[in-house]
Amino acid sequence: MSSAFRAAVEARDVAAMRACLAEDVVFRSPVAHKPYAGKAITGAILANVIEVFQDFRYVRELEDATGHALVFEATVDGLELTGCDFLVLDDEGLITDFMVMVRPLRAAQALAEQMGARFDAIVALASEAT
Repeated sequence: MSSAFRAAVEARDVAAMRACLAEDVVFRSPVAHKPYAGKAITGAILANVIEVFQDFRYVRELEDATGHALVFEATVDGLELTGCDFLVLDDEGLITDFMVMVRPLRAAQALAEQMGARFDAIVALASEAT
């Protein structure tokens, strides 16, 4: 399923991204202290972050028996960043745990500011999906 998720992200297809998520997925943000639980909020976050990231591209994929790591590059507010999506899949191939890490700090801070400014819209979008 990670190849389906990767293809969905690269196509900027939010519905296809959501289809790769388990109902009880847990999203671990690089800029928030608490994880977000559930498909609705995770889908809303993904719908917004693909608008915040510019020039997004996956550059490497690693996998083992329990999951996948998709390394990406993008820009936020003109700052280049490198990140990784760590995906844990269930027996059906759906994403149950989704952790994102990004660097450098200045780009992570720009990402936090951009996503923070959208937080109310993200919550509203998530409530529409439930």
